[in-house]
Amino acid sequence: MMLDRFLKKAAELLAKGEPFVTASVVRFEAPISGKPGDKAIIFSDGRIWGWIGGGCAQPVVVKEALKALADGRPRLVRISPAASPENGIVDYTMTCHSGGTLDIYIEPVLPKPHILILGRSPIAQALARLGKAVQYQISVVAPGADSEQFQEVDAFLPHLDLGQMKITPETFIVVSTQGEGDEEALEQAARTDANYVAFVASKVKAQKILDYLRQAGVPSERVSRVRAPAGLDIRASSPEEIAVSILAEIIKLRGARTEPAAEVKKKAVPLLNTQAKDPVCGMVVNVASANYKSEHQGSAVYFCCAGCKQVFDRQPEKYAVAALNP
Repeated sequence: MMLDRFLKKAAELLAKGEPFVTASVVRFEAPISGKPGDKAIIFSDGRIWGWIGGGCAQPVVVKEALKALADGRPRLVRISPAASPENGIVDYTMTCHSGGTLDIYIEPVLPKPHILILGRSPIAQALARLGKAVQYQISVVAPGADSEQFQEVDAFLPHLDLGQMKITPETFIVVSTQGEGDEEALEQAARTDANYVAFVASKVKAQKILDYLRQAGVPSERVSRVRAPAGLDIRASSPEEIAVSILAEIIKLRGARTEPAAEVKKKAVPLLNTQAKDPVCGMVVNVASANYKSEHQGSAVYFCCAGCKQVFDRQPEKYAVAALNP
């Protein structure tokens, strides 16, 4: 039953296009609460859904899960009482009183890159074909176009209304209207939250359209992020070559940003900064959700359990250095 719920939750996140991480216990040595087959999903904000072990395992899994979202690579994490460095394994010391060892496989699940193409031009059609060839999600908004021109795309809209399209900061918008409603299309694209908006046009024409956007009240910050002409300068001339240059630019940007891009990193930093170390057992504790806390010399001290808090409160001077210098 737990597997069914896990698969259902993962399918829901995939359908929404949300990045997440799966964590699965693949090995254990007693005594420990996590067992092989236990699974959890870690969201990009550090929340955990599911079960992969108790308080010692969870902070480690969250930390490594956020790293996996940032670099796009899976990893095998071992949490054990004694350090046992081994190639291919990220090793952490078990700090819980129960002891035991857990091996947890962590794998990021990242949504397909989404290219939203505006226009029905030959370049637009070539880009749609190339994008599908590299397994990207392709959406097309093309007033006046026949859906037969874009048979294999994931979404097709025959009228200009970006309000009907799902656009996130990770959507790559390419305006290739080429004389068919350039101003309206680029204005709608520039007003979205997409981090990438490119316009297929000459430098002279692009400048005129960008001036139009400013006069239409589009914020200057959004106008300045429009890439025009679209694509890398590879001396492309044919529609197919220009489409290649645009796709190459998108691939280059995604690689430079180290998936899943800035939004995940922004969320990861404050989460890691809200962690504290239990001065008694050494376990990493999430400050925001810690249930056990004491005050010592005007500073808050956090604990993983009531037992550690009791030990500290009896002899705070014994653990003062660790408490004040986590």
